[in-house]
Amino acid sequence: MSHKRIPKRKAAIAVGSVAAIGAAALLLPNAMASQTDAAGGATPKTLQATDASDLASQLEELLGDAFAGSYYDADRQQLIINVIEGDNNNVIIQAQEAGAAVREVENSIAELKAGAQTLKAEATIPGTAWALDPRTNKIQVTADSTVTGANWDTIESTVESLGSGMATIKKTAGTFKTFVEGGDAIFGGGARCSLGFNVVTGDGTPGFLTAGHCGVAAAEWSDAEDGAAIGTVEAATFPGDGDFALVKYNDPATVADSTVDVGGGQTVDILQAAEAEVGQQVFRMGSTTGLSDGEVTGLDATVNYPEGTVTGLIQTNVCAEPGDSGGSMFTQDGGAIGLTSGGSGDCTVGGETFFQPVTTALEAVGATLGAGGAGAGEEAGAGEEAGAGEEAGAGEEAGLGEEVGGDELGGVDDQTGNAVDDGTGLENQDH
Repeated sequence: MSHKRIPKRKAAIAVGSVAAIGAAALLLPNAMASQTDAAGGATPKTLQATDASDLASQLEELLGDAFAGSYYDADRQQLIINVIEGDNNNVIIQAQEAGAAVREVENSIAELKAGAQTLKAEATIPGTAWALDPRTNKIQVTADSTVTGANWDTIESTVESLGSGMATIKKTAGTFKTFVEGGDAIFGGGARCSLGFNVVTGDGTPGFLTAGHCGVAAAEWSDAEDGAAIGTVEAATFPGDGDFALVKYNDPATVADSTVDVGGGQTVDILQAAEAEVGQQVFRMGSTTGLSDGEVTGLDATVNYPEGTVTGLIQTNVCAEPGDSGGSMFTQDGGAIGLTSGGSGDCTVGGETFFQPVTTALEAVGATLGAGGAGAGEEAGAGEEAGAGEEAGAGEEAGLGEEVGGDELGGVDDQTGNAVDDGTGLENQDH
């Protein structure tokens, strides 16, 4: 199978450059002076979000049972580590010396996870979700507009049974649903989804990750409605322990760059898979709404969709809409964080959105991030050579040595997929 290359002027967003991406034109805050820890210990380090996530993982292993979660303070650019109240002077000193700010909290991770298991056993009701929120040191329980009457009473009473200070409950507009529908982008069986990240599969051939509910909807996927299939589903999980699928490109010579197309002929290089951290700023690319941003609000989330319960997700306040399913969630510095699963609301009113962690998906399917294919020496992206769908977040021809002039890439994407002049001379194609 061959695909005609259409020459285009491309520009890559260089890692570490002072450039805004997307309509929001937001950046992680510039480095700030470190603040003295309130406990009088070592001064917390100023950290980028990805570095904070790495440090949190190290401290979780080091502190053991004393570790009670962590989150990222984006304003101060500090990692906050929760430790259990009590005689934890040694633990606090260890965390502070590693560069984190420390606060003592009441609920341990084990207690919070036990509370989540109680919710699963007694309140698995479609339209509900819960996640661990280290900023409040509680379980964050959310019910959508369909949860009323006896179902609302059940979820409310279950939360109350966990005891004071263990969980909070709130209502959200709209309904929890997976973001898949008929339309355009990547297509299969009448469904429309978005490509997440290009990967190298276990046998060394190219593939891509998308949502599991897309993978179970159709065995083959195309880059055009009613077009020839470009990929075949190798593995899919949904519902259950995640929402992810691996699709192998049918042509093993496909060059599948490890990039995300963010519109306007611009790409972000994806350098590594990274763990999410509550408070971290993230960007989402999808074929329906384009580029959006927000922050991580909860971890280890459970969502009770109409199709079934999905566990182990990331909760955010990033908006998404039908057709965005499977799309990439990433950081500005090239960290692959998640795959769009579902949620409530839309990009007009907002809402809660849930993502499959990329690290878990890669481990489950035995794939790695990176370019794959026989033509690895040729500059081409999956959206160009393999037709994986530019608007679905696949990599285009990246022009890696080229950088967009100026400090800001204004108006790269208006979240509608309409062509926008960003002042760089790069034309953003209709999605």
